[in-house]
Amino acid sequence: MLSNDLTSLITRIDFAFISSVHIIYPPLTIGLALLLFIAEVMWVRKNDEKWYRICRFFEKLFIINFGAGVATGVTMEMAFGILYGRFSQAAGPFFGQVLGYETITAFMYEAGFIGLMIFGWGKISRRMHLFATFNVALSSTLSAMWILVANSWMQTPTGIELKNGIFVVTDWVAALLNPNVSSAFPHMLLASFELSLTFVVAVCAFYVLKRRHIDIFLKPLKYSLVALAVVSAAQIYMGDVLGENVLEHKPAALAAMEGQYDAYNAEGQVNNAWNIIGWPNKEGTGLAWSVSIPHGLSLIETKTWNGPVRGLNSFPKDEQPPVALPFYTFRVMAAAGGAILLVSLWGLWLMSRRRMTAEKASGNKWFLMIAVAMVVLPYLAIIAGWWTREIGRQPWIVYGLMRTEDGMSAMTTGLAIFWLVGFAIFESAVVAGTIWFLAKVVRQGPDLTSKIPGEGHEHLGHIDLPEGEHADHPEYIRPV
Repeated sequence: MLSNDLTSLITRIDFAFISSVHIIYPPLTIGLALLLFIAEVMWVRKNDEKWYRICRFFEKLFIINFGAGVATGVTMEMAFGILYGRFSQAAGPFFGQVLGYETITAFMYEAGFIGLMIFGWGKISRRMHLFATFNVALSSTLSAMWILVANSWMQTPTGIELKNGIFVVTDWVAALLNPNVSSAFPHMLLASFELSLTFVVAVCAFYVLKRRHIDIFLKPLKYSLVALAVVSAAQIYMGDVLGENVLEHKPAALAAMEGQYDAYNAEGQVNNAWNIIGWPNKEGTGLAWSVSIPHGLSLIETKTWNGPVRGLNSFPKDEQPPVALPFYTFRVMAAAGGAILLVSLWGLWLMSRRRMTAEKASGNKWFLMIAVAMVVLPYLAIIAGWWTREIGRQPWIVYGLMRTEDGMSAMTTGLAIFWLVGFAIFESAVVAGTIWFLAKVVRQGPDLTSKIPGEGHEHLGHIDLPEGEHADHPEYIRPV
């Protein structure tokens, strides 16, 4: 049993590491693609060179992140078969189909248009290039939708029957529109926008702080701060909606997230306090200590003063998820989201006080330094949120139907260590390379010398024509 337990632990750590690394890339791809489209709309409509420079600069950062996301995504799909082969085989009729839909309707769709977006500058018209950028944004969102459909089905499996160890789809509509996806997908989409806006704010704030290219980066900084305040507030609301979904469909996960062991105390009163911090006791039957807010849990989860919330002790011991990890990862996620909202509101306050003008913006050093450092917060929130979601589902890989250990591949401890080391080396190399290349692009700054693509003869450079020559002569036609 020791070997089996050790192999199981190594397999879990391996997949947790792989998925935690991969999850940091797609959200930035999704959100930044949309922001690139918006910036390009501004350029096409206003014909303002600054928006073109912004597009080309952030496009470089997008490409680096996109490449890392593809590399770690392929690795993650490999890991399903290598580490969780029995689950992959059992869930293939649904899970495999959905990933196939994602490949055909999103990944291949995105791959075609991303080529036009990257290499089409000056070779296709402005509007056609804008159309390509729009489709990159749309396809990346579709990709996220399919992935969340698959993962949400693991959280709330519907429309299937387990026959002879295989999940057979009996109702595709019920399986695709499972109860969790309607709140989980918007929550993840908002997380992508929040991460991307924070990323743009951090990069722009860096240049304003260093007094470099303020004329280019100040306007997107202010626009992004406004959008970030709206998105981060909407994300807090959407998080509450998702919490209500978890309370209804995965009450054991909700109890672990909140450290709730019993709905009622020994005197028969409702345990309604919200635990800010705490730690489980050795027996795993309650919290050894906690700092709590009376009635807080009832208000948050039931929207009533004394509404009972089901506790972990009402579930069989072997069906209870761990408590410490989801309890604290949930709080890390919530704290990071709250901090992002506060910093964005700080930026709006500075704007209202007219302290974010070209002349004064660089003087807000504390705000700009915090805005730059804030870039780590959405990454922490996304990883912590993913851990909360996945650990809270334990001990199930498909909630209520297949236990995690039953979905693992049969392998020796040595082989499990081999895959852990191999995947860890690859994933770490991708992370290090991504950070290095992103930092290099930011250090270099935007390209201010390249010609701006035009359309036909309508954009001419400022050149002196010899007497008798005409501006439509091929020699004098150059895009600006």
